[in-house]
Amino acid sequence: MTALAARRTPRARYASDLALAAFAPASWGTTYVVTTTLLPADRPLLAATLRALPAGLVLLAVTRRLPRGDWWWKSIVLGMLNFGAFFPLIFFAAYRLPGGVAATIGSVQPLVVALLSLGILRVRPARAVLLSALAGTGGVALLTLTADARLDPLGIAAMLTATSLMAVAIVLAKKWGRPESPLVMTGWQLTVGGLALLPLTLLTEGVPSSVTGENVLGFTYLGIVGTAIAYALWFRGIDRLAPTSVSLLGLTNPMVATMAGLLILGQTLTFWQVIGFTIALGALVAGQTFNRTPAPPAPVAPIPQPAGRA
Repeated sequence: MTALAARRTPRARYASDLALAAFAPASWGTTYVVTTTLLPADRPLLAATLRALPAGLVLLAVTRRLPRGDWWWKSIVLGMLNFGAFFPLIFFAAYRLPGGVAATIGSVQPLVVALLSLGILRVRPARAVLLSALAGTGGVALLTLTADARLDPLGIAAMLTATSLMAVAIVLAKKWGRPESPLVMTGWQLTVGGLALLPLTLLTEGVPSSVTGENVLGFTYLGIVGTAIAYALWFRGIDRLAPTSVSLLGLTNPMVATMAGLLILGQTLTFWQVIGFTIALGALVAGQTFNRTPAPPAPVAPIPQPAGRA
């Protein structure tokens, strides 16, 4: 019995890591509904800034930890990739593209991560995992695309760039490891991204003349649930799981977005959308099954000590 329990423990731990990491893209699946129903219209930079900076400052105040040594520039790089550049591009795409088009473009991220992992981490993803990623993209396309979906070139370019930036951030985070807990590093990166966005937002969009209660509710939800909590769990997942496992969890984003549309916006599903949902779900499960052997955690980076200190 003891040996059996010992064999089950790593699997149970792996399943728990997957479930916690999946909370992040699942919560991001509600971003489109929140953006279109609760946030001020046509203010992508304001939405990005208020999503990142307050959450980052709160986490810094709670954790009271600052980067040391080369983690200053690494935090700046990751903060710009994950937030400073990614957030405004995502909101820009959300304002210019139907959710289905954005979701389909975002679903190619596992393939980008697999390619970068091969070049940077020297990790060759299993062929079955790559096939699962391709099937997932096809399933998301069936689930979210409609015949009258408009293809705005600038929106497509923004979404492709955002997807690539997050893929680079996933691989670099795996390569560099972590000097602190995921919660601490989330605070660093959110603050960096928010501070970079603040002057640009003030110069281009300015401060809104009025803020409604719905706006406050939307910003609060995105800041706490969709950012502070979600990204702490996301970075924890990057630390504990293989890069392709983490990126495949992104398939939960369009599936949750679809369910949110059904429950909140009163949308309906066609036969082919049901097929697409089934394919995407099957690809997600299959991809995690093929990646079921947990990857070793990312190395914990040593914290430089002052000279003369043991």
